[in-house]
Amino acid sequence: MPGSPDTLDWRTDHLLGEPFQEAPLGPATLVRYPHPPDLPVPRAAVIHVHGYNDYFFQEHLARVFAAAGYAFYAVDLRAAGRSLRPGQIPHFVMDLREQATDIATAARTVRGLEPGLPLVVHAHSTGGLTAALWAHAHRNAAGADAGPDLLVLDSPFLDLRAPYWQRTVGTRFLDTVGRLAATAVISDGPSRYAEHLLAANGGRWEFDTTLKRPEGVPGRVGWFVAVRRGQARVAAGLEIACPVLLARSDSSGPDSLDNPLLDAQDTVLDVEQMAALLPCLGEDVTELVVPGGVHDLTLSARGPREAYLDGMLQWAQSRRTDT
Repeated sequence: MPGSPDTLDWRTDHLLGEPFQEAPLGPATLVRYPHPPDLPVPRAAVIHVHGYNDYFFQEHLARVFAAAGYAFYAVDLRAAGRSLRPGQIPHFVMDLREQATDIATAARTVRGLEPGLPLVVHAHSTGGLTAALWAHAHRNAAGADAGPDLLVLDSPFLDLRAPYWQRTVGTRFLDTVGRLAATAVISDGPSRYAEHLLAANGGRWEFDTTLKRPEGVPGRVGWFVAVRRGQARVAAGLEIACPVLLARSDSSGPDSLDNPLLDAQDTVLDVEQMAALLPCLGEDVTELVVPGGVHDLTLSARGPREAYLDGMLQWAQSRRTDT
């Protein structure tokens, strides 16, 4: 059975190397950071879920969580990162429930590997949208199939950053014709945000540019329709049962190399849209605003990054204590 802890084929992670390990998880891939023996026994487990044009490479995030008392895992969703197979279109799905199944399998597996530990899901961007929908769908489930005990959303993709007509008439049109031209490209262009993050371009981070592409990953009709349907469910109101933290930058700006705040704003999504949709997630939602944060708050400059990580961990500790 995919995801059974007893059948996982752990091996050295081919991207990050020791001590990180990876194992196939059906169409997805589970990554773990074995808990260092010099640290106290974990008091909780966490699963990191990446976004679009993304995969798990944030070694520092694993070490921060481990130092804070978490058993750390990450999932590369189907058709993304370590899970991308020959012939697949990167990140392409026709329904976000496909990737939600990967999150559910990862959660079930980690609960089997770390019995009795509370489970935190830390999800970014499109992964945050999918994780929120999964948590809502599993709000009444129990045991290994339950939703998370805590949900952290790092700049979740809750709405489309686009003119009103694209968010309304354009969405309805593509929803109507989507299955007739599911793989047609509707958006394409470079990610100046990813380009600026890369160490080779003067940024702070090393990553595989075939898996997180500075030139961007084209958005296709079928994927766009799946996202917009998921966002419509959020706008209609979710009932996530666990405490939720929505973290975001304090401002948005253009994804352009001539933007002087390219390294201090969310240049991918609209942070005001996130703030407006916060009440739609559930009854227990906290907002964390990070001045100077970039789209993935964990990849921000040192000051905003530490503010995010410290604030997020303090919130998680307080809520775990409450529960």
